[in-house]
Amino acid sequence: MHSNGTKTDVALVRRLLAAQFPAWAGLPLEPVDSHGTVNAVYRLGPDLAVRMPRVEGGSEDVATEHRWLPRLAPHVAVAVPLPVAEGRPGEGYPWSWSVCRWIDGDTPGPGTGSAEFAVDVAEFVLALRRLDTTGGPSAYRDEPLAARDTATRNALEVLHGVVDTEASAAVWSDALRVPGPRGPVWVHGDLQPGNVLVAGGRLGGVIDFGCMGLADPAVDLIAAWYLLPHGARRVFRAKIFRTGTGADAAEWTRGRGWALSIALMELAAYRTTNPVMAATARHVIEEILADAH
Repeated sequence: MHSNGTKTDVALVRRLLAAQFPAWAGLPLEPVDSHGTVNAVYRLGPDLAVRMPRVEGGSEDVATEHRWLPRLAPHVAVAVPLPVAEGRPGEGYPWSWSVCRWIDGDTPGPGTGSAEFAVDVAEFVLALRRLDTTGGPSAYRDEPLAARDTATRNALEVLHGVVDTEASAAVWSDALRVPGPRGPVWVHGDLQPGNVLVAGGRLGGVIDFGCMGLADPAVDLIAAWYLLPHGARRVFRAKIFRTGTGADAAEWTRGRGWALSIALMELAAYRTTNPVMAATARHVIEEILADAH
């Protein structure tokens, strides 16, 4: 998935554990089936997970998560993967890596969340928005939406004949016309199916905070199209926006633009290399165009 990616396996993780955290070296260790593009994940014993960045950017996320997740966790109502230890490069592996708490649950399919799940996700998003932004880091997606225009239109060119690029371009143009945010808030930054866990039909946990930080609040609205079908999406929107103002409408339109831009780039990048990511991206694009119609 990455030409400059670093490969990992159980043997490498065991060597790193033995050298740096020998108390855990004898625990059962197995790879987790994941279609994520930044980290390889291994389950360590019953209660821990090892996250091994595949690229340098993922290694930089380790320090951010270790600093900020313990501060954010008490303010959200769902489980998050609290960091336990920060690993160093070694055994031929070039990046920092992380040991964190394991959270039980299943990753949902795209657009499969119930109305109850939609409320849970909205409450998680609102809880992040209430946090003090003082000293917070910039999120991975902290740029103005307009800064993505060239890359989004390049993805549209790549996908000509694959998706309805004319309708997609119209939705994208709508998103660029609305006013920008009044200021940044805390966001998770990547509320996609692979980064949330479902337990008993409800939101059981949110994982992979590598994109977190301060950004346009519309960034976390991508959950509406990545995680929810049309009916539950309406529930999510009503929970997020209790006032129904023009500013709310602009934020929703920007959120749709964020979801479309991300999905177009993902489909263009992973259409032949990551079928699961590509299928999710295609689903999001179809949902957005259906909403527009």
